Amino acid sequence: MRKLPLDEMATRMGPSIVRKPLSDALGTGDVAVNYYELDTGETLSYGLHAHAEQEEIFYVVAGTVTFETRDGTTTVGADELVRFGPGEYQHGHNDGGERARVLAIGAPRDPGETEVLRSCPDCDDRTPHEIELAEDGDHVRSVCTICGAVTARFD
Repeated sequence: MRKLPLDEMATRMGPSIVRKPLSDALGTGDVAVNYYELDTGETLSYGLHAHAEQEEIFYVVAGTVTFETRDGTTTVGADELVRFGPGEYQHGHNDGGERARVLAIGAPRDPGETEVLRSCPDCDDRTPHEIELAEDGDHVRSVCTICGAVTARFD
């Protein structure tokens, strides 16, 4: 058994104000566990994406999160859950007026190949993107795989 105080866990750079990967600290072998806090306008991920091997469950602890999918949008409120299967595209964002708190669980732990789609102004389309750590290591950025344009920076 491992018990961990959430407030002592480190936050990683990303598209939300708080992003805490908990899997290693908990010693999980077969499941990915992440905790997020999103201010208004922030997102859970770097773009509309799908994991080839992993299904994901999101439990909204507080606030609301709107999930964009290929079929439209779904809003998930406090004390509600949503599941996405392997290969199912989704992108969660906070459009509400209060901070959202979310627990994400994915299985298997290794998501397999992940495709991230973002809007590229240079290509004038939603294109596949790579997510990479900048050379100086102080931020993460998304890079269009078609034209090489940097389309976003995440501190």
